Amino acid sequence: MTMRGSIAAPAGAHGPGGGSSLQRLVLFLSRMWAWLFLAVMVLFFVVAVPLSTGGSVNFLTIRNSQNILVAIVPVLLLGLGQTFVLIAAGIDLSVGWVMSLASVLSALALRDAFNSGAPLPVAVLAGLAAGLAGAGLVGFLNGWIIAKLKVPAFIVTLGTSFIVRGVAYLMSENSTVIGLPAGLGAYGNDALIYYISGPGGGVYFLHRPDVGGELLRRMEIILPYPVLATAFVLALTMFLLHKTQFGRHTYAIGGSMDASVRSGIPVDRHVIKVYMLSAATAGVAGFLSTLRFTAGSAVIGDSLLLSSIAAVIIGGVSMFGGAGTVIGTVIGALIIAVLTTGLVMLNVDAFWQFIVVGTVVIVAVLIDQSRDLIVGRQRRGAAQ
Repeated sequence: MTMRGSIAAPAGAHGPGGGSSLQRLVLFLSRMWAWLFLAVMVLFFVVAVPLSTGGSVNFLTIRNSQNILVAIVPVLLLGLGQTFVLIAAGIDLSVGWVMSLASVLSALALRDAFNSGAPLPVAVLAGLAAGLAGAGLVGFLNGWIIAKLKVPAFIVTLGTSFIVRGVAYLMSENSTVIGLPAGLGAYGNDALIYYISGPGGGVYFLHRPDVGGELLRRMEIILPYPVLATAFVLALTMFLLHKTQFGRHTYAIGGSMDASVRSGIPVDRHVIKVYMLSAATAGVAGFLSTLRFTAGSAVIGDSLLLSSIAAVIIGGVSMFGGAGTVIGTVIGALIIAVLTTGLVMLNVDAFWQFIVVGTVVIVAVLIDQSRDLIVGRQRRGAAQ
């Protein structure tokens, strides 16, 4: 009997290959707990925030939802690349500083191109190219050392993070890269839709209405450009992981590297590509931060590494490799963003936010281990 057959056994079956109803319930909850937890959190904050503020503030509003989407952009982008790395049984501790380096490189290239007479759109493309090139080089070096020299990924990416940190400080001269074009903020802060409620309002597409006073206070920004760019990267990584040979090889390597080698998968080359992909998504995050803040920062990604790893783990990617989904990482990032946003609106001290997120990460790992334990027992039972 296969594992799939054992999970689908009739309720109450306790044979070697069957698995009890309790086991099937635990398996179901282990797969769906992040979705359920996110729904419960949203419901809690929908009720608790108005109660704590006397009804003056609501959690479920257009403005708050868009703020959450903007907040998860860098965490999700770092997490998307980290998803591939963890599924391939690796880890990348350099992505936060790669994001910072990409922010500095993109700002310098953009400023120099514009000052040299290039139109703003061309200068923006130059900034994107510089950020991705720098990030991609770091990813290549990470992957090459890990794959060819067989140095543990933890050590390689930890060392790389210090090197990249120093390079980012040197290139920015230990200060924020400023002097970028005045119109750059539109690329990082404008949106697809603007909505003004009430009298004199309306819906505006691809055009920020020139309003002030009461109309400006009632204006809602829907789907900012960084969110749309992140959605494009999300769709691309979903296709890459779940619909292509690249994704299948990633799962295979994470499941068993030895078996992957024997089956003819070019493991070394694939590992290099996975780390380049991780660095590339970090590069996009750094570039988008430059557009949003119209400046390049050598520290912008410093605090985001652990949040990105937490989002991936909460989303169900196994720390041991071979399992996980892109959608799970999205849910993990949303859980972190909703938690932090809701606790801020409840005026909970920031230190408690760290405690809550850390607790959720530990719970996610325990759930992952319980799922592996049950599946392992079912496989052993099926083999008997």
